[in-house]
Amino acid sequence: MDVEDSHILYRQKTDKGTRTLDYDYKRCIGCGLCVRICPTEALEAGPIHEIATGMDAPPVMLDLDKCTFCSMCANFCPVNAFRMSAEGDFPEDALFPVLEGQATINEKCLPCLLCEVTCPEDAIDLEIEMQTKEEIAPFKEGEEGEITIDENKCTLCGLCARFCDAFMLLEKEPGAVDPMPFEQLLVDEDQCDYCVLCADLCPEDAIEVKGTRRGEAPVIEGGARIDPEKCTVCGWCDIVCPYDAVDITKPFEGELKLIDANINKCDPTGCHACFNVCPSHLWYIPESGQKIAARDDLCTFCGACEKACPDNVMEVKRDSVCHSPIPDTPWSKQWEDAIDALVSGKRKRPDTSRVLEMPEEKAKEHIDIEFPEIDEKLQEKVKEKMEKLRPTLKDVKLRRKWEKRKEGTEQISDIEK
Repeated sequence: MDVEDSHILYRQKTDKGTRTLDYDYKRCIGCGLCVRICPTEALEAGPIHEIATGMDAPPVMLDLDKCTFCSMCANFCPVNAFRMSAEGDFPEDALFPVLEGQATINEKCLPCLLCEVTCPEDAIDLEIEMQTKEEIAPFKEGEEGEITIDENKCTLCGLCARFCDAFMLLEKEPGAVDPMPFEQLLVDEDQCDYCVLCADLCPEDAIEVKGTRRGEAPVIEGGARIDPEKCTVCGWCDIVCPYDAVDITKPFEGELKLIDANINKCDPTGCHACFNVCPSHLWYIPESGQKIAARDDLCTFCGACEKACPDNVMEVKRDSVCHSPIPDTPWSKQWEDAIDALVSGKRKRPDTSRVLEMPEEKAKEHIDIEFPEIDEKLQEKVKEKMEKLRPTLKDVKLRRKWEKRKEGTEQISDIEK
């Protein structure tokens, strides 16, 4: 086992090669799904509430002696905290099912600025290629005209602000109730020469300009890319996108509900555990006076909040799991049981009743041996006699008689003396 920053690296080395299980404990939300599906009970949850409220410790611990490196934890982690890699002769990844929750950008994307700015996981990279106003029609002082913005039409997409310095988007803190990252679009008329290009550029016809058109509005090219390694499928991008350009496939379907009998125990300002672990950032304190509330449509039903809450304020139920097909392999039944456990909560584990357990051998007691002292003078005498005998011992016939101990041979008698 090695540790690199927040990554704990577990390795299995065999004649076939090396498997590495990379566990990023800082990314782990402590949902416990890996603990539930592990076929050998090699994973154990740590003090989740304490970790959710600030303790720096891994939410999950692994017993390397029990782990078979089956990759179930890696394939079904909803936040990619586990990663499995292999070097050598091992089954292909395609032979194992994987969790299929994902967010993707479709062909309706303009693109605009909203999804990149609102994403709480910094999982979206935006690339917009278009000329700016200064490149097409440099600012011309002294021009007169009028410019108005129809706030009912404006989607705060931000293209006009990207194009011209006369526009400014007033930012606000996005939240579960309203993930929109901008509050208002402002115009600095001291920076505007009423070139009309912004009106031509606006996809919603929300800008009206009275002035002299100078050139043509630029062509917008590019797009948004979602990093699947960072994305938690929270759905914030889908909510703020005015063009239905985001397709969301949740990893689980289910139900999140607050337990009325326990909600009075909730201390959202002092505890904040559910806020800290939720990958969808759906919890908030409502203005109505309730202690806590959640935006249900953002929930991915991972169950991290339920594990982190010390007072059982919420309950998460899963009805289905979105995953790739399970190939017909000798181990397919184990994968079926693991996926079923994510819904039922009951894990069927392999029958180990016929497994032989070898008794541990006790360590043998170390015995010190005292070696006799060697008399060097006596050793020299022995060497002298052996040198005298060497020529005689090379006689094969004589040695054969000596080994058979035939008495009466004069030479043998001399040697034995």
